[in-house]
Amino acid sequence: MENNIYHLRKERKLSQKELAELCKVSRQTIIAIENNKYDPSLSLAFDLARNLDTTVDNLFISRK
Repeated sequence: MENNIYHLRKERKLSQKELAELCKVSRQTIIAIENNKYDPSLSLAFDLARNLDTTVDNLFISRK
């Protein structure tokens, strides 16, 4: 499953570090999620959605 986190973050002019601080995770975690190397927990997905002003559904792209 891919995600839109990079694009949503850029639209809001947030750095990886700023988003990481808002979500209380490391910058490396944000990098891994954006590069589809790590799937966030449900709790982190909700934090990401809230801080990116979107829904969890809009964070992810299902590729079948």
